[in-house]
Amino acid sequence: MNKKEKLNKIFLVLLSLFVVMLGYGILLPILPYYTERLALEDNLDADLINFHIGMLISIYPLFQLIFVIVWGRLSDKYGRKPIILIGLIGFIVMNLLTGLATSLTMLYVARIFGGIFTSSVIPVSNAYLSDITSEKRRTKIMAWSGVAISSGLIFGPVLGGLLSQANVHFQYSFGVFHFDRFSVPFLFAAVLGLIILIVIIKWLKNTAIVTKIREEATKFSFSFSSYFMLLLTLSFVMQFVVTLFETVFSIYGKDELAFDSSQVGIGFMLCGSVMAVLQPVFAVYGEKIMSSKSQIAIGLTITGLSLIVFPFMGNELFVYGLIVVFAAGGALVTPNLLSAVSLISKNDTGRNISIQSSTNSIGQILGPVLGTWLIAGGFYYPFIIAGVVVLAAIGLVYYLKQ
Repeated sequence: MNKKEKLNKIFLVLLSLFVVMLGYGILLPILPYYTERLALEDNLDADLINFHIGMLISIYPLFQLIFVIVWGRLSDKYGRKPIILIGLIGFIVMNLLTGLATSLTMLYVARIFGGIFTSSVIPVSNAYLSDITSEKRRTKIMAWSGVAISSGLIFGPVLGGLLSQANVHFQYSFGVFHFDRFSVPFLFAAVLGLIILIVIIKWLKNTAIVTKIREEATKFSFSFSSYFMLLLTLSFVMQFVVTLFETVFSIYGKDELAFDSSQVGIGFMLCGSVMAVLQPVFAVYGEKIMSSKSQIAIGLTITGLSLIVFPFMGNELFVYGLIVVFAAGGALVTPNLLSAVSLISKNDTGRNISIQSSTNSIGQILGPVLGTWLIAGGFYYPFIIAGVVVLAAIGLVYYLKQ
């Protein structure tokens, strides 16, 4: 494979990651307002709105958790491209159902469907990138994967906030579906997903299938070494606090800071922007200054302290500033953990990254549920508890390999 061909493959895979995360980002600033509208239309108790926000965020990674290892195994057996295509099709259908929903039940169905099928895209795309890059360049390419994901979180919330306030002068209902201004961002994401699907079908080649079928017991014992479990634990902690922060911030901005969806979107945009810029910088230059182990320790420290301080900041500029600090900490940790997991086994990269993705999904399930539950006692609790959890996890870094 020549250099140009490899770069084209990398670009197409990163593009698919970007689009899926763009769709995820679009939902973030809209969900509290969208859920509130559908809940009131269903005549539900207003006190349950935050509960449903947390559940709608959690149910998506729950079904990702159930299916992600299946997709990883299938990608090892049949190649990465077919599984990425299935995920993109699921992404399109999820956004259509979300944008045209007329009840919370339909919104739950859309999230479940999306969780099942889009759970294939990120881990399998990362496995594809791992397949076509050398071990020496693995951390750098995983950082660029982080850039694609973070870029989706840059533009998604901004687009979601702006498009949800589009001056749509008409509403249209057909059967159980309904179109209004809240539909615009999700239909945009569905159309974009369709375009990328066509591009991937035409230009992305499947990877060679190199993994041989082995005994299941051998696979299990090899994958779950103590070192792998340590990496999974740190991955869980990071994803848990990030998702808790995303969920609580969207509600915190709406109820406590009186932000509209655009202002909430700016917060998520800043978070994604910082991670997109800093992840490749740390990947390229970080190891020249300090080891991956030190980068993870410093990143966890920054993340934990910023969470603890966050609820004490009522000024809009200070809130945005702390989001930037929080994201910088995450940018130090995430690509180093992903690279370490990808290097555990050359033949089982797809499955191992999928297991890590499953672990992340557990964090994504528990974060929103615990966050919305703690909000009942006050907005200080979820931020401070999450920060303490991150700081406690620094003790695990001692056992990482240099």
